[in-house]
Amino acid sequence: MIFITEVDAAPGGERLAVKDLFDTAGVRTTYGSAIFAEHVPTSTAPAVGALEAAGYTTVGKANLHEFAWGITSENEHFGWVPNPVAPGRIAGGSSGGNAAALAADLADAALGTDSGGSVRIPAACCGIVGFKPTFGLISLEGCFPLAPSFDHAGPMARDVAACERMLTALCEYEPAAAPALADLHVGLAWTEHADPLVRERVEQAAAHFGKVEHLDVPFPDGTYAVFTREAAEVHADLWRDHRDAYGANVAAKVARAMETTDAAVAAAERARADYRERMADLLDRVDVLVTPTLAVVAPLAGVGDLALREQLLRFTYPFNAIGAPALALPCGPAEHGLPASVQIVGCPGEDALVLATGRALGSAHG
Repeated sequence: MIFITEVDAAPGGERLAVKDLFDTAGVRTTYGSAIFAEHVPTSTAPAVGALEAAGYTTVGKANLHEFAWGITSENEHFGWVPNPVAPGRIAGGSSGGNAAALAADLADAALGTDSGGSVRIPAACCGIVGFKPTFGLISLEGCFPLAPSFDHAGPMARDVAACERMLTALCEYEPAAAPALADLHVGLAWTEHADPLVRERVEQAAAHFGKVEHLDVPFPDGTYAVFTREAAEVHADLWRDHRDAYGANVAAKVARAMETTDAAVAAAERARADYRERMADLLDRVDVLVTPTLAVVAPLAGVGDLALREQLLRFTYPFNAIGAPALALPCGPAEHGLPASVQIVGCPGEDALVLATGRALGSAHG
């Protein structure tokens, strides 16, 4: 299922899919959970309201991984989200319904969330564009949280310019002129961890830049206990009162999160602070960082989130840990003829540079 709720809307304006994590007044909003299957909010999340005020027309509430905690969008309550460009493979998650709606031409724009890759992973799986802005750039009021210091709202579309149009409605954003790629100094990282054709496509994309420096970029090891503690705090009351209503996949993660110790959280907070400092030094050396969004093309459906999450989060979660802007952009066919995706990352606050670079690269790369 792509849409949990389709919305009857007057014609006109770009068609907007809204991840069913954002409240919409008078329209059922489930957060992907059976607990909220009949929940109808009385107010609309400001981000949704801003887009509608700018002329977007909401056409559906998009399906997602339960409570946005997962990377497959194989929802145990409302059905698995199909991948229109890769039948039999996952659409990615947790904003999988958004990406599928765009790939199937059911929407022109989509509003998602990203706490560890939930905009960029489905964008990569479905061959569309997804942008995770700098932390805090877009309001998350009226959106069910996952891990608040990792949570971002972000636009999804079929091209970068459409994501930028959404941002101008969502926040004080002004697009930058597209840079000359030959003038940019980029860092390239993590391609050695990708499948052969994914690596080839990402390195071909990087070759459009004037200076490419291979960087040894670390991963945010030892930071995840902060995420799990925050998620445990979000779910504490629901878990106490409705444990049996959780799907097995998310229940397993919540149960583990509830066991996170104070000592583990303190160590993870120190590791996260250290990682932010190390990444700030690296990002200051280049204009942007280029990596694969995923090491693989969209995996087969049915493998399961618990089996796939370490692999699919590896290149996306780091930039939630530091709150930096990160863009997922399709960069050509890879294994099985399915789309590969390149990720462009900048220093926190450099959203316009990241998007302008992506816009220029999309034009140059075809």
